[in-house]
Amino acid sequence: MKAMILAAGLGTRMRPLTDHCPKPLLPVAGRPLIVHHLAHLRAAGIHEVVINVSYRAEQIIAALGDGRQYGVHIAWSREETPLETGGGIRQALALLGKAPFLLVNGDVWCDLDPAALPPLGDDLARLVMVDNPAHHARGDFHLDAAGRVHAEGEPRLTFAGISLLDPALVADEPEGAFALAPLLRRAMQDGRVAGHHHRGHWVDVGTPARLAELDRRLRPRHTS
Repeated sequence: MKAMILAAGLGTRMRPLTDHCPKPLLPVAGRPLIVHHLAHLRAAGIHEVVINVSYRAEQIIAALGDGRQYGVHIAWSREETPLETGGGIRQALALLGKAPFLLVNGDVWCDLDPAALPPLGDDLARLVMVDNPAHHARGDFHLDAAGRVHAEGEPRLTFAGISLLDPALVADEPEGAFALAPLLRRAMQDGRVAGHHHRGHWVDVGTPARLAELDRRLRPRHTS
């Protein structure tokens, strides 16, 4: 299975840290945030990784190269301007192929083992859901007792920014910038979105304060 890491955002919520450094390269426990993703993927046996880049793309490409030093192979999907999540995936389909792939937001950190996610079967997506953090108390979607995800319903959980996706979810969309969420909601209405409730450690690294908190939490693991 291949994976795609979303790394094309402008990082506006992380300013001023991202004024001169793209968010994927911000250091956490002594190494760039995106390198933590590569290490998790390699440990899970995923070695083919697609990364989309736009803002300060050359910095990210220069830092990671072809991925060899991290035990993976990186294929780069360059966007002249950010294409949003859906458009970024749509552009990268030629690199991803036709099989389901793991999608990871570049600005989250999670101790999920991707092997814990069952295959898609007939579904178009399997979303990793987490308990609602304080900064997103209302959550995103409802995960029912049968493991199906719904746009409406209670209680609600937060989408972790990690999912298994079938390329068919976006393949018929026109090229250009578009959001993924409306396509997911449409697939939910068709009963084709499953969910996985992850109860481990997850962080939306969306602000300098949360970045610093994650750094403090992880640093003891990487100082030996």
